[in-house]
Amino acid sequence: MRLPNPLDPVNQLLDLLPRAFALLPGVESLLDRIEGTRLAAEELIARIEVTRQGGADLLVGAAGQVARIEALVDVLEPRLTELTPVLDRLLPLARELADTTSPEEVAALVRLIDQLPEVAESMETEVMPVLTTLGTVAPDVHDLLGVARELNELLTKVPGMGRVKRRVDEEQAERGIA
Repeated sequence: MRLPNPLDPVNQLLDLLPRAFALLPGVESLLDRIEGTRLAAEELIARIEVTRQGGADLLVGAAGQVARIEALVDVLEPRLTELTPVLDRLLPLARELADTTSPEEVAALVRLIDQLPEVAESMETEVMPVLTTLGTVAPDVHDLLGVARELNELLTKVPGMGRVKRRVDEEQAERGIA
C-alpha cells in the first residue's frame, strides 16, 4: 500500500488557486450587485414606508370627511323628509311659473322688488295717514253734497236757469258724463 503523500493536499490546493483567483472578479461583481440590490431594496422599503404613511394619513383624512358628511346627513335628512311633501306640491307650480314667465316679466319683478322699500315708506308716511282721516272726511263730504243739492234746487228756481241746466245736462250726456 502506498502512503499518502503529505504534499498531495497542498498540490491540490495549489492547483485550485488559479481557478479561485479567476473566480474573484466574478465574486466581487456579484458582491457589488448584491450591495446594489440591497441599497435598492432599502430605498424601495423607504418609499413603501412613505407611501404607507401617506395612505394612513389619507385614511385618517377620509375618516374625518366621512364623519363630517355623516353629521351633515344627520342634520339634512330630517329637513329633507319635512320638505319633500312641500316640494312635491310646489313642483307643478314651479314648472308652470318657469314655462309661463318671460325674461321681461322677471326683470319687471326685480325692479318692483327693488322699489318695495320706497313704496313701503310712502305707504307708511303718506297714504296711511290719509286713509286714517277718511273716517272724519265722510261726514264733511256728506254735508257738502247736501249743500250742493240745496244750491241746485235754488238755481232751478231762478228764471232762465232751467234752460241752462238742460243744456249742461245735454252736454254731459254727449260726453258720457252721468
